[in-house]
Amino acid sequence: MELVSKPYSNAFIQFARFQPEVLCLSADLTSSCEIDAFRTQFPDRFLSMGMTEQHTLSFCGGLAMEGFRPFFHTFSVFLYRRPLDQLINSIAYPCRKVRLMGFLPGITTPGGVTHQAIEDIAVLRSVPNMTILETGDATEVETVLNVADSIEGPVYVRILRGLVPRLFKTPFQFNQLRVLTEGTDILIVSAGITTEEVLRATQSLQKVGISLTHLHVSTLKPFAHQTFLEHAAAVRYGVISIENHTIIGGLGSLLAESLAEVGLGKPLLRLGLLDCFAHGASRPYLMREFGLDALALVRGVEKLMGIETGIEEEDCKAVRLEPVHTIAKAEAL
Repeated sequence: MELVSKPYSNAFIQFARFQPEVLCLSADLTSSCEIDAFRTQFPDRFLSMGMTEQHTLSFCGGLAMEGFRPFFHTFSVFLYRRPLDQLINSIAYPCRKVRLMGFLPGITTPGGVTHQAIEDIAVLRSVPNMTILETGDATEVETVLNVADSIEGPVYVRILRGLVPRLFKTPFQFNQLRVLTEGTDILIVSAGITTEEVLRATQSLQKVGISLTHLHVSTLKPFAHQTFLEHAAAVRYGVISIENHTIIGGLGSLLAESLAEVGLGKPLLRLGLLDCFAHGASRPYLMREFGLDALALVRGVEKLMGIETGIEEEDCKAVRLEPVHTIAKAEAL
């Protein structure tokens, strides 16, 4: 497995290079959102708006009205909490082509409550006209821009930054589920950073005879309901969702709605933040503390199947895709 440093930085430059109507906006987080190289190369298309997210969202709506294609870069939490009124009235209601590029989604930051976007999917999934995309590896970070740009109306993208693993060989595909493994016992559905954790757990689970189907989700709104339901119907014990988000209103809720609407009676276990806020700490610590890592998934499989696998933390570490990851220090703000 390859670890890619700052895949978004070069991807955005290459995407926008010959498209002068693409504008890059920053909310005083230029280097933190990996757009400082774009600013250097294309200063006439870079707008530093300062810490004015409410104003900037309205400004983006105005730019879109005039035929520009604004890409607004900031931390995920600053795109929807404080400026939700402007997001709805200036962008979502008139269905403007504004791309909201959200960095540090969920608990990928040690910044604590003020910087952790743990309910962004729940909030924005309820907003009409909004499309929601989430990247899970370097390949998806590199290829999501053309997908986002092709969509009519506003798009919110959960973007990974820094050192990002390359898990996939094929590019981001709109509203399609990646089938990573196929089996008959349990269906696991993951998104974002939790997909790597599922891949860590899969080999250990398969070694003890558990047959898994694993779906990776990169389009959360709309959602490929039919594909999910076909895979859910084909497994014996049920479905597990694992997400970098609260279990309320996110991927787990999305799957519950899908199952309920067609009356498919499969148990669903949702792994994620359990109606609580996280706190400031390193990403590996937070994922372990709040049950978003490989071992939490193993325990979820055991619970759903009513068995004990004998798999422990060391077993999951032994099959980690990259033995030296980003655990040396917590990612800075």
